[in-house]
Amino acid sequence: MKHSQVTDFYAAMHAGFRWQVDTYFNIADVCCRRWANDIPTTDGHSPAIRRTAIRAHHPDSESIFYAYAELQQSADALSHALRALGVRRGDCVAVVMPQRFETVVAYMAVLQMGAVVMPLSVLFGPEALAFRLQDSGAVLAIGDDSSMTNLQMIRQQCPALRTVMAAGSAKGEADVDYDSALAAHQSGFTSVRTKAADAAILIYTSGTTGPPKGALLAHSALIGNLPGFVCSQNWFGFDGQGNASSHAVLWSPADWTWTGGLMDALLPTLYFGRPIVAYNGRFSPELAFSLMQAQGVTHTFLFPTALKAMMKAYPHPREHFSLELEAIMSAGEAVGDAVFAYARDEMGVGINEMFGQTEINYVVGNCQQRWPAKPGSMGKAYPGHQVKVIDDAGFECAVGVPGDVAVNRFDVHGVPDPIFFMGYWNNPAATAAKFTGDWCRTGDMASRDADGYLWYEGRADDVFKSSGYRIGPGEIENCLVKHPAVANAAVVPKPDLARGAVVKAYVVLSPEFSQQRDQARRASKSGASMDAFERDLIATLQAHVKNLLAPYEYPKEIEFIDALPMTTTGKVQRRVLRLQEEARFKQTLL
Repeated sequence: MKHSQVTDFYAAMHAGFRWQVDTYFNIADVCCRRWANDIPTTDGHSPAIRRTAIRAHHPDSESIFYAYAELQQSADALSHALRALGVRRGDCVAVVMPQRFETVVAYMAVLQMGAVVMPLSVLFGPEALAFRLQDSGAVLAIGDDSSMTNLQMIRQQCPALRTVMAAGSAKGEADVDYDSALAAHQSGFTSVRTKAADAAILIYTSGTTGPPKGALLAHSALIGNLPGFVCSQNWFGFDGQGNASSHAVLWSPADWTWTGGLMDALLPTLYFGRPIVAYNGRFSPELAFSLMQAQGVTHTFLFPTALKAMMKAYPHPREHFSLELEAIMSAGEAVGDAVFAYARDEMGVGINEMFGQTEINYVVGNCQQRWPAKPGSMGKAYPGHQVKVIDDAGFECAVGVPGDVAVNRFDVHGVPDPIFFMGYWNNPAATAAKFTGDWCRTGDMASRDADGYLWYEGRADDVFKSSGYRIGPGEIENCLVKHPAVANAAVVPKPDLARGAVVKAYVVLSPEFSQQRDQARRASKSGASMDAFERDLIATLQAHVKNLLAPYEYPKEIEFIDALPMTTTGKVQRRVLRLQEEARFKQTLL
């Protein structure tokens, strides 16, 4: 990648952008049906080639390519089957499957019926599944072998759930078999004429700060996400002159049943009629690089934890893999300048950080093809979105003063922003609490610099004070990850009688240092709770942070941990660690 000066088109793009939202709009129609009969040619005279929608990647065998026509045919059959099972317009249908063709079929089938699809991760345990199925009143659930056991386990706890359908190898484990249901309905299906403002997706928040809430999204939410998607993927699907480009291929390990995988990868890729790679398996740095090489991936969304692991495993990836990357988007946590530099220098493409939420996704970020990025910054408001940093009273904070990132219901021209969620499912009080006038508070803290770039400070409840100093965990975590011993880190307050709280870091060691620690433990004959290797490493890491950050920011205590608690969306659950520290503190007082 050539590090040339980027021309800044930001102001002109933001001022000139206008929303175009038709009264009638359906996600399934624009993401599948319109491409099903559109067979592109390599030139004006050559034989037609089929337009691929899904590339199912199998590391040990050939990939399976599914065309948009196949996707539409299967979706039509499933819509008929669901209607025969009693699913009606407005009903909620749960989809509990990983990245596989049948997952996309289910989305298209439910959406074109005018029903509401509820994506649920296969990583959810019985309790998490039961809560969402009960709260939503879902009438039908579609799962596969990865989720069927849990679905059947909590079936009796969900009285509204009339039918469970089994796909893949889970055949025979549910009320209805997916393949048999489709085989019985092979005629075309006429899409329900939905309005853009009609409900389409019920997706639950990740629960990083409390019980998950169901955010109801309209069909128009896809339109609201498109500017951020195109920008963060460096004009995905188009060349530098704005002409359509047919070679774009996207892959992300992000689960298609959470906002990042659904709204940041799957649906916008299909909207542009391009192929997306499906991989149903465990993530690893080797898998990520080898998949991108094998599939010729040009665009990707990789969350920071994945990028950190890839950086530690392959410091110089292009010595091992041939990459065709044109864009990397990252979100969920702050990337930090170490990972930013790694992607730019070693992977050959700069990272476009993005910030959003389940309720209002793709509102802030970067587009290094259109305006310069600042390493470590969240970026600026994407075209079509009006974003400010506000204080408790709802007034905009001055430059450099942290506040709550908030998004206005209207764009800079006074037009309603289609990215907004319709509200929390059966929870009007929580919906009202989310807003201060027309400003929707994200609960994430940031500061704004003189150029309008936002700098992430952490979740409002992740920021704490120590000896009167305000501490944001992100900067310290980023600093720790720069050390070769650290694969990942989470910073939380540890209660302290004298100072209120001290900075504590939970550290996951890199494979090399984890092996060294294990060797040191085996060699040690001491019965001490902490061996010399760990003591020395803690001192080294503390000095490392002291040398790079303010003296009050270094972790007074470091605890090594095998893995950080994560949500199913790949976000660190600092709340879990914070509550653990509070419980330990209470024990010391007894």
